[in-house]
Amino acid sequence: MKPTFWQRFTAPFVEPYARYQRADVLHACRLGVAVILALLVNKVTNLPHGEWTTITVFIILGLLQYQGAIYTKAKERVLGTLLGIGTALGVLWFNQNAGAWLWIDYALIGILSGIIGYLAVRKLGYTGLLTGITMLMIVSDLGNTSIGQDGIYRALNILLGTGVAVAVTLILPLKSTLMWRFLLASNLETCGNLYTGVGNHIDAEILVPKPFKYSKATSSASIIYPKNPAVPDTPVNKALVKALQKINKRLLAVRPHIAATASESGIDKETLETIQRTHRNIIGTIDLLLSAAPRLANIEIDDENHILLIHYQHELTQAMQHMAAVLRSPNDEVFRPITRIAVSEYPSVENLGFEWQGYFWLTQTLQVQLQRLSELLQTTQPQWFAASGLRYQRREQRRIQHKGSETDLHL
Repeated sequence: MKPTFWQRFTAPFVEPYARYQRADVLHACRLGVAVILALLVNKVTNLPHGEWTTITVFIILGLLQYQGAIYTKAKERVLGTLLGIGTALGVLWFNQNAGAWLWIDYALIGILSGIIGYLAVRKLGYTGLLTGITMLMIVSDLGNTSIGQDGIYRALNILLGTGVAVAVTLILPLKSTLMWRFLLASNLETCGNLYTGVGNHIDAEILVPKPFKYSKATSSASIIYPKNPAVPDTPVNKALVKALQKINKRLLAVRPHIAATASESGIDKETLETIQRTHRNIIGTIDLLLSAAPRLANIEIDDENHILLIHYQHELTQAMQHMAAVLRSPNDEVFRPITRIAVSEYPSVENLGFEWQGYFWLTQTLQVQLQRLSELLQTTQPQWFAASGLRYQRREQRRIQHKGSETDLHL
């Protein structure tokens, strides 16, 4: 049933998948609302240098869409501002009570700046940078009391702007943890679709997945031939290339969400990096299998090993589809073990040609990689599942019960 205009319009407000499909537009709207709220706060408080409230909103929200990254940035900005105010007040106290000569005060500011810079490079990062900036806004001219007051007002406006930015993120929240899950699930599903046809077309002219199956009827417009006469004329299916490009695009899109997902879920960043690396290795192995399959079209294989190949094909495809479904599901499901099929149980593989032995080795490599990814996801599932948001999970459960299926996420 085709959705109505009202359903399409309200989808980003009630449907998490639709919300993430339109994250850029929603982020722009949310930023506009945040700026308007900041202007209203300036109007109500009437503090000097109110422009710093709106500037802070833009600094925090301008390039950040997802809650984990926004909260991290906001926390660093608040902490840096407060540390800067405290350090500046300490310098002012020293100037009023113990400073005998101006050069001693300047030397103290220089030493503190050096210490803050060292800590910013080694550990504090953006927090250290804000500490130094806030301190210098207040103590830049010790002989002019208005400079110190302006610095204090700027610091207060920064805190107000940070509060506005964080408050607005509660409107249609965009969680990096969900985006991380959806992107990974989409790639696993697509990899499964690509891998489906690899072992099922051994006798075909060229081994490619069913959606991209090559035949003599395929139009010349969809096939690219090398122009270099020294290179054999091997047809390249443009649809297959496009599918692999989408997979790599999602792989790159996951990278910015790792730090924010770690912040939202509490999962070690090193563990998320391991998941990302395994994710990347699976894609690479699928690509190698797709490249190797056409070369096997005219190389014979006995029935026993052909059955082994089909078993592998079925089990690994099902594993990828199941992992994608669990990642998308609002239910706390369990990742089931990957197939335990072992080539060692089929000694006849050793009698195959070099090409087929290499192909089975790649298949075993994919099996190990999927098992590793499944174990990592199962170990971390309580954390990323909880960080996805209880409201999202309940809403999805109600929607699935009503519609009887899961939403397709097109990314």
